[in-house]
Amino acid sequence: MKEVKTPFPRLKLTVTQVLGDCYHGYKSGDEIILEDFTHAPVHFCLGLAHALFPVIYALSFGAKFGFRDNQRSLLVTCPDGGKLEFKAEILDKQGKLEVVPRDPQHKGPNPKKMIIEVAEAKGKCAFGYKVGDKWETQGLKCIPGFCGAAFHTAFPALFALNFGAKFFFVPDPDSIDTVTCPDGGNIVFKVTRIGEKK
Repeated sequence: MKEVKTPFPRLKLTVTQVLGDCYHGYKSGDEIILEDFTHAPVHFCLGLAHALFPVIYALSFGAKFGFRDNQRSLLVTCPDGGKLEFKAEILDKQGKLEVVPRDPQHKGPNPKKMIIEVAEAKGKCAFGYKVGDKWETQGLKCIPGFCGAAFHTAFPALFALNFGAKFFFVPDPDSIDTVTCPDGGNIVFKVTRIGEKK
């Protein structure tokens, strides 16, 4: 692969546990480098990618997990029977691991208030969503009756914002306004974390 030009950081995955037979043959201690959260190595397991994406997306935009010895890391379990466990970590521009020690003030989950709203409507939506429609949720809670495909698309943003990510490329870094419906791109959502502005 040619050199990846990206503003986003590289990531390191380490296999921390093997608890079953893995089709990909990953072994304990294996290390995998991702050029950024959008570039996986050749033959990378897409089942793992599905479970991993919210985590590496969140880490890439500065999320911290206060309960971890290194807040800039998180464990992810293989979604196929829990056969493997991976540790995801972020690398700095020099290729060294970013390390932020455990937060001694961390006292458990602190789910953030979130707003999902329709920012653009380009076509027909089976759920009838229109510009200005809003839904509120707390942390990672599902929204009753909300379109599952839309929630699936919004989940990485919810996950990232819930753990403190900031999106540097939008005017309000406590939000992201490019969460797009996978069904023709008819609806574009804005996801916003509420209550952390100073």
